[in-house]
Amino acid sequence: MFARVSIVQGKPGKMDEGIKHYRETLLPEAKKMTGFKGAYLLVDRKTGKNLGITLWDTEKNMQASTAAANRLRTQAAEKLADPNPPVVEVYEVAVQS
Repeated sequence: MFARVSIVQGKPGKMDEGIKHYRETLLPEAKKMTGFKGAYLLVDRKTGKNLGITLWDTEKNMQASTAAANRLRTQAAEKLADPNPPVVEVYEVAVQS
């Protein structure tokens, strides 16, 4: 399994809007993508930092979702008023329980 981690530094006052966007827009779109296995959104309401983690069955399917993920990530950054581009990191999931 593979994980794509998207880090967005938004404004603390925009957290609820960002969470709503993740739940109502990003997740339904991601669920339509081949190989999607799940997602987490971690937020720090004090600093405005968001970590979005999506899980994929194979590296190939994760890579195939890159263009759509970039579009959705950009929308999320706009909702959170992040002036900088999101940071994206990719990992192999070595242990899951």
